Amino acid sequence: MTPMIIAGLCSTACLRHIVEEAVAPWLFLQTDSRPDVEASAGAMDRMVRVAEETDAAMVYSDYFSHDAVCCLNDCLEGSVRDDFDFGPLVMVRADALKEIVESMPDYNHAAWYAARLSLSTVGPIVHVPEPLYSVGNVAECGGQFDYVNPRNREVQLEMEQAFTAYLRQTGAWIAPRHEEIDFTGDYPVEASVVIPVKNRVSTVGDAVRSALAQETDFDYNVIVVDNHSTDGTTELLREMASQSPRLIHIVPESMTLGIGGCWNEALCSKYCGRFAVQLDSDDLYSSTSVLSAIVDCFRRNHCAMVVGSYKLTDFNLETIPPGVIDHREWTDDNGPNNLLRINGMGAPRAFFTGIARNLRFPNVSYGEDYAMALRITRGYPVKRIYDVLYLCRRWEGNSDASLTREKANRFNYYKDTLRSWELSARRQLNRCLDV
Repeated sequence: MTPMIIAGLCSTACLRHIVEEAVAPWLFLQTDSRPDVEASAGAMDRMVRVAEETDAAMVYSDYFSHDAVCCLNDCLEGSVRDDFDFGPLVMVRADALKEIVESMPDYNHAAWYAARLSLSTVGPIVHVPEPLYSVGNVAECGGQFDYVNPRNREVQLEMEQAFTAYLRQTGAWIAPRHEEIDFTGDYPVEASVVIPVKNRVSTVGDAVRSALAQETDFDYNVIVVDNHSTDGTTELLREMASQSPRLIHIVPESMTLGIGGCWNEALCSKYCGRFAVQLDSDDLYSSTSVLSAIVDCFRRNHCAMVVGSYKLTDFNLETIPPGVIDHREWTDDNGPNNLLRINGMGAPRAFFTGIARNLRFPNVSYGEDYAMALRITRGYPVKRIYDVLYLCRRWEGNSDASLTREKANRFNYYKDTLRSWELSARRQLNRCLDV
């Protein structure tokens, strides 16, 4: 068999043309227009055999590129982000795709995404961890911030439409939460800026000074959880704490904490205020009024979480593309659902401490914030501030700088796992509400 080469599968019209031309039970689709995709001997027979033995609706595989194997992730139930990497060659059941396309809305951008979500409800999407074809040039992945780039707004609205339909079809769509949170309780201060840090002597001083410079009409402190730094960070923080009673320098007893574990140390300490506000050790607040804006938002809305907007900069605070990240794809009615489709929620993130203490962060150093955001949006109201509150400095020392494919796969697999668990939890919630 020869794959049907399609220059993108983004439109419903394109998919309709494919199924009209189909004469075999399986369709091999090359999902981009690169001319250098070449199947290995017996590759397609192998994919068909795997599909028949697993009753799959779709099959994809690893592949060769420049004598190296490009290993892809398994497709989990939670692999619902629209940029999941299946590679440039996939195989689908023709009859299943035809039935899906017959009832599909007229998409210009989201047709393939909608189709592969629907295929997952027909049968498993199976990954063959064997290189079954070769690609001369690996396509560049989409940018990390494509989903919040204003130029992609039309595309993202269609993706959200397709994903929302999938959530409703599978019983995982949840209604928005509007109940007011009770903030009563005894806290030492009204707000705490929380800064987890390990070996950031070149940046943490700037972050701490940015936090200590906040001008408020309420008491606050700055809790820095120093995860056993060895580069001079500990000494710097000790000196800064000796000069400012607002700065709380905590070195945890455990040597096994990730960023999430450091957050839990701050949340559960006797120093934590009513609201816990994030500041990474690389970054800065955009002004001296950020903390007041966040606390005012909590007080007005009685929500469990407040998320601001940020601007990407280089180390010297010069703006870099795409500039402002304000997550305007969020809506109060559907934001908690659409969050499952994308990989982040924004910054700075702030939490009502009473709820965050109860939920706790997972003890990891990537995706811990996303895990907390998913859990909170499932059960509690969230509000956003679209003004730029935060300067996110991108430099070679960032923990997610220059990711290898292996590391990127591991990070994505973790978030896909979180989404799998969350989809299950939301279905259970809906079943309970229906009783």
